[in-house]
Amino acid sequence: MKPACAGKREIYPEPLSERVSPQVDHAKYGNRKDVTYHRRVRDAGNASEVGSYKPVAEIVKQTNQMQKHQDRAKSEGAKVQMTEQSPSVKVSQMKNTFDAPKKSKERPQDVQLAPKKDMLRRVVRQSKFRHVFGQAVRNDQCYDDIRVSRVTWDSSFCAVNPKFVAIIIEASGGGAFFVLPLQKTGRIDKAYPTVCGHTAPVLDIDWCPHNDLIIASGSEDCTVMVWQIPENGLETSLSEPVVVLEGHSKRVGIVSWHPTARNVLLSAGCDNQIIIWNVGTGEAMINLEDMHPDVIFSVSWSRNGSLLCTACKDKKVRVIDPRKKKIVAEKDKAHEGARPMRAIFLADGNIFTTGFSRMSERQLALWKSDNMDEPICVQEMDSSNGVLLPFYDPDTNIVYLCGKGDSSIRYFEITDEAPFVHYLNTFSTKEPQRGMGYMPKRGLDVNKCEIARFYKLHERKCEPIIMTVPRKSDLFQDDLYPDTAGPDPALEADEWFNGKNGGPILISLKDGYVSTKNRDLKVVKTNVLETKPATKAENISTVQKHVSPQPSVKMEDKLEEVLREFKSLRDRVILQDRRIARLEEQVAKVAM
Repeated sequence: MKPACAGKREIYPEPLSERVSPQVDHAKYGNRKDVTYHRRVRDAGNASEVGSYKPVAEIVKQTNQMQKHQDRAKSEGAKVQMTEQSPSVKVSQMKNTFDAPKKSKERPQDVQLAPKKDMLRRVVRQSKFRHVFGQAVRNDQCYDDIRVSRVTWDSSFCAVNPKFVAIIIEASGGGAFFVLPLQKTGRIDKAYPTVCGHTAPVLDIDWCPHNDLIIASGSEDCTVMVWQIPENGLETSLSEPVVVLEGHSKRVGIVSWHPTARNVLLSAGCDNQIIIWNVGTGEAMINLEDMHPDVIFSVSWSRNGSLLCTACKDKKVRVIDPRKKKIVAEKDKAHEGARPMRAIFLADGNIFTTGFSRMSERQLALWKSDNMDEPICVQEMDSSNGVLLPFYDPDTNIVYLCGKGDSSIRYFEITDEAPFVHYLNTFSTKEPQRGMGYMPKRGLDVNKCEIARFYKLHERKCEPIIMTVPRKSDLFQDDLYPDTAGPDPALEADEWFNGKNGGPILISLKDGYVSTKNRDLKVVKTNVLETKPATKAENISTVQKHVSPQPSVKMEDKLEEVLREFKSLRDRVILQDRRIARLEEQVAKVAM
């Protein structure tokens, strides 16, 4: 008889593992451990066979797993044999053999990283002005309740010097502007005195660089007026200018003082002509009337005042020698857009322009004044429509761009390295700006590393903005404050008109700028500024006060003015007394 288990094996097919296992030899598995492991698997399969039936798919799956295990065991056995054959082979060498493909991929990456680091080093440009930041002052240090002018003219509407800030304001019946001492912050009373001699709105104002008490104004009434402000500011409204300069046939939109010659003033009007005046005599010395066929947008003096740079509505930028009345260089379509352009001279003689592209994108460009065929560089900024007003610091070679209607100030450093005009940073606020004033370098606080100060005009306020370079040391920073242009002129008016040139007289700001209390407007010829009444000519030197008999004339004028006022008041009192007497008689009649 056959055993019972034999019958079961005939009914159920024998597992494939059992049929394969007898054929396993030691050469196939490599060592005894693999054979032992195989036997254990086989015995486990036999035990499970007895109690349960397994489908063919599961049997095939188990067989595949076993074959994978055998292959893995075979490879491990090969490694062990290699180790036995060559015991000198190190683990690091074996690792290198298996990891060789990975390292071949990594080597090119190491080669590629080196130029990236070099490129990053080249991109980060070294500059001491990279970290310049702007900060608006507190509200109590602003000038509030000022009705800033709404006239449609692209000027800055504000002029600043170390003593005063002047702001063009709305005025009924003519043009006027405030002249406020810098320390008079807070709310400005509506009855505060103004400079109100023009009969039409004022378009532009400019402080004299050689006398902090003299300011010029151009107006829609076609005149230029020069005013002298009292030392301590205005106590009453000033309606009589020191001198009126008449020569334009249309409104005067630009006034600009000569940077190095005393009493030389430029004016440009909508009659497309430029007039250069000798303020000391009130005469128009130079008239440039055939050079511009359309409205002049901007005029800028060169560093020594020998050349002019103009931007015109005909899209041309011109470099002019005013004393020879000759165009030195010009560029047609410096900016192809139809919106207004601006052009200024830089300290090295190059020209910096702002304008619009054909697609109405705002642009800035740098040009050589002797060859304007191609620009040194052109950069596009944004698509806003506000005119960019450039303010230039010749000591640090930084240009600040303030767009009318913008709420930001962008500043760039100009160098000899490409791309020549390097973007530094942007100062932004929430409120748009209607105009902007720029403080000369001698009016800054050197103890706080202040390199620029702006006076931003809001609709009803003037807000100072301070630009600072962060420094840890409290000592004077020589690299931030090189010698700057001082208030002393290098030339007299006649010397400049006769062809002489002179650069600005530089001063050091190490101990801070201390303004001279009284500086005279000296000219070779008789100066009209010295023959006016005392209320308009208080800026005469101490020596001249003692030498000339002018103080006695001043006292007589003051006495006459007081007597006139006394007489008018007495007459008014007499009239009021008569009026009172008549009213008393009427009351008595009504009572009866």
